[in-house]
Amino acid sequence: MFLVVPSIGGCKSTLVNTVQGAVVADPVVKLRTNFSLTLFCLNFFYIEPTLTSSTFFRKWASFKFLSDLVGFLIKAHTKKNLNADVTLQNKSVTQVQQITSPKQKRTKTMKLAVIQNLPRLGLTITTASLRSSPLPSLISTRRLRNPSLTTRATFTRRKKDIHQERASLISAGTITMPPAIEFDQFILATFFASLFALVLVYVLRRSSRRDDADSNRSKKNRGLVQNDAVVSRNVADSGIDVIIVGAGVAGAALAHTLGKEGRRVHVIERDLSEQDRIVGELLQPGGYLKLIELGLEDCVKEIDAQRVLGYALFKDGKHTKLSYPLEAFDSDVSGRSFHNGRFVQRMRDKAATLSNVRLEQGTVTSLLEENGTVKGVQYKNKEGNEIRLYAPLTVVCDGCFSNLRRSLCKPKVDVPSTFVGLVLENCELPFANHGHVVLADPSPILLYPISSSQVRCLVDVPGQKLPPIANGEMAKYLKTHVAPQLPPEVREAFIAAVEKGNIKTMPNRSMPADPVPVPGALLLGDAFNMRHPLTGGGMTVALADIVVLRDLLRPIRSFKDKEALSKYIESFYTLRKPVASTINTLAGALYKVFLASADEAKTEMREACFDYLSLGGVCSSGPVALLSGLNPRPLSLVLHFFAVALFAVGRLMLPFPSIKSFWLGARVISSASGIIFPIIKAEGVRQMFFPRTVAAIYRTPPPQ
Repeated sequence: MFLVVPSIGGCKSTLVNTVQGAVVADPVVKLRTNFSLTLFCLNFFYIEPTLTSSTFFRKWASFKFLSDLVGFLIKAHTKKNLNADVTLQNKSVTQVQQITSPKQKRTKTMKLAVIQNLPRLGLTITTASLRSSPLPSLISTRRLRNPSLTTRATFTRRKKDIHQERASLISAGTITMPPAIEFDQFILATFFASLFALVLVYVLRRSSRRDDADSNRSKKNRGLVQNDAVVSRNVADSGIDVIIVGAGVAGAALAHTLGKEGRRVHVIERDLSEQDRIVGELLQPGGYLKLIELGLEDCVKEIDAQRVLGYALFKDGKHTKLSYPLEAFDSDVSGRSFHNGRFVQRMRDKAATLSNVRLEQGTVTSLLEENGTVKGVQYKNKEGNEIRLYAPLTVVCDGCFSNLRRSLCKPKVDVPSTFVGLVLENCELPFANHGHVVLADPSPILLYPISSSQVRCLVDVPGQKLPPIANGEMAKYLKTHVAPQLPPEVREAFIAAVEKGNIKTMPNRSMPADPVPVPGALLLGDAFNMRHPLTGGGMTVALADIVVLRDLLRPIRSFKDKEALSKYIESFYTLRKPVASTINTLAGALYKVFLASADEAKTEMREACFDYLSLGGVCSSGPVALLSGLNPRPLSLVLHFFAVALFAVGRLMLPFPSIKSFWLGARVISSASGIIFPIIKAEGVRQMFFPRTVAAIYRTPPPQ
């Protein structure tokens, strides 16, 4: 029977003759296939350098190409001196069985199947068996002489010719083969195309190497490899331990902290100039304690920062003052309020004083990943060059608008409202050194000092649709709807600020932490976890996270120990939960309670919250300790929250309970549960209340 072996590089299919269990291939087609395979390998290893970087395979392809080319030319030269066909003695088949019956000779025919309209590459020719004939099959690779049939792949033979050739084989005991060497148009085309491509690639690579060598000489002191558009920095050359994306509060504080630990840090920030923001201006006492622990307390000095000792609540003409429980701390411990831009610049300057910390202005476009591990970042520097920077650990803390967090967490961003910000000039607040919260309609208003002569006013507007600023509708809304609800002491300054026109807006985002552990990368700050800014807890959470991360990474001698680094990063995500989830849950729950509503149960809950905090004692110091970050305990938060709900139900039962009061009390409990339980579920019940049951929390220092 005949077997079909497809050839490579445009050659015809090889017919293989099976004789008494032995397989004998046509030497002509074998040569074509061998040479075509060589050309294919040469193309693969030279024309496609991105698929392999092995020098051994490229040398092997070159050597095989030259050897096969020489052999091909020698055999082609020999062919010119041959007359007619080359007669080959079939050493594998010495005994040819005779056909015992003339009738069998006449009845044994070969049926060749013709496959038309097939491309030259991958050509398949199928033949039928010889009906149990003991005669060896004919081996042939004749080319089709008719040009009109070359695309139809017709390979036929007349029955008369077949019988004549059989008779000659039987009488002579030999097999007559076609010419040993045939130049095929496909082989020649492949050869010249490959030769041209090889020369072109050689010229281009030689030019590229010359450019790279010049760039390396000019940049060798900086460890850069640069061409016209791309600069590449390798871990071995740069020696960087940590790349930090973003130099805000979290990024700058982390850079200074790791720098003090002896780590080599490279910080990439989109804009290193001083920013003018309307959030991130109030640091709670718990955050200030973390600032002291990190050695950054002097960053709030010389920026005209104001001490904050508590809050004042205003509602329907009534007010109450809530002071931080600072009796157990030093006199310097309190909250701080300031211009965010000044505070961040002080932290950047302090981080830059360390010799092993470098701050660079640039925009990170992507994380560099390899086999599921983050190896570094690609960014565009101030001059517009694309740079690839590598390090064992990359920390992404590029803020609430991060475009890199999608590969490191499951972001579920909610935008419940928008802050409209104003700066009130030369304004005296009713309670000095206190933040002020006005429970207005429809949502709260915040006021706190940011310098000795300026007060920040943040008006919360529920939803994402705001009155337009350009046509004056926003100014009208502020003057007619918001101003009458403010304390009389600040109303005039507020109207003056509105008329001045310097109105800024900022969407309030909420996003629970839901990390996707990726080796070599870590999320931090608002890029990782956000909560409503009503309680001013964002910076406290970020600084507490940095303290946890510093203590975890301290035992690791080298960040190149990927296994140890990944385990400690996993521990970080668990250890941060009690503090972060308490502040996050309180911010979300308090904002929903303070919202005005037409629902009678929610209105009762709002009234009860104000009255509960006005009771003083543990009813005020407990919630304020939670809000300030001084006592971030999730269980305490839940107890105080439902204490407010029960307080509301108890008031409804006075002086005498009724069916209506019972029904309203049940709705109050249901409303309270509907507020806090979804937030707790999003934060993670087990991590929040039972962190010791999470295996990742137990980590022993790696062996030194």
